Amino acid sequence: MTDADPGRPVLRAEDLRVERGGRAVLDGASLAVAPSERVLIRGDSGAGKTTLFEVLGLLLPPTDGSLYVGDADAAALSERERARLRRETVGVVFQEFRLIPDLTARENAALPGEHDGSVDGAWLSELFERLDVADRRAAYPAALSGGEKQRVAVARALVSRPDVVLADEPTGQLDPAAADRVLELLFELQAETDTALVVVSHDPQLVDRFERRYRLTDGRLRTA
Repeated sequence: MTDADPGRPVLRAEDLRVERGGRAVLDGASLAVAPSERVLIRGDSGAGKTTLFEVLGLLLPPTDGSLYVGDADAAALSERERARLRRETVGVVFQEFRLIPDLTARENAALPGEHDGSVDGAWLSELFERLDVADRRAAYPAALSGGEKQRVAVARALVSRPDVVLADEPTGQLDPAAADRVLELLFELQAETDTALVVVSHDPQLVDRFERRYRLTDGRLRTA
């Protein structure tokens, strides 16, 4: 995590546009996320939530518009530089976990720091303890339950102490009990690490858990 200026957004998007198949999936979406802030983005199925998630997470370049992570203009960076920026400052939790099958739970969670040898083993062990998967660190994804896979994915998102964590439907694959537990742990760790949190979800039960809420409609973000 970088030393975030409390007056400067950790993530800022301006007039994002993404076209697919001749259609604008995003059409002028703008957003600014402050350090330590919790933001919820909702929208109907097909509204473009996952596309927005991929753009904000530096996984997909926009067709037009600007995206800043801290002071870095993501549009001005090479793909290699974008990947480095993503590893160092952005944590990502995918809806479908995206754990590598032939790596153990601990090896999966350590991946963001493996490229430059920056893995903090003590912090990673603490995350596994706090997320109640310490006894599963040597297990492979096929042996993990859905809730365990998502907790490992949360550990992976937080291992580099990022400035912002993005989560795409983090409870979408879980039963209600597992979903509640994962969310509580995510909120708890987010608050303790001063990481900003942006959750993309259609789940109406999340509305009251966030300071700021947006709805993605017609390719734009509107305060909800």
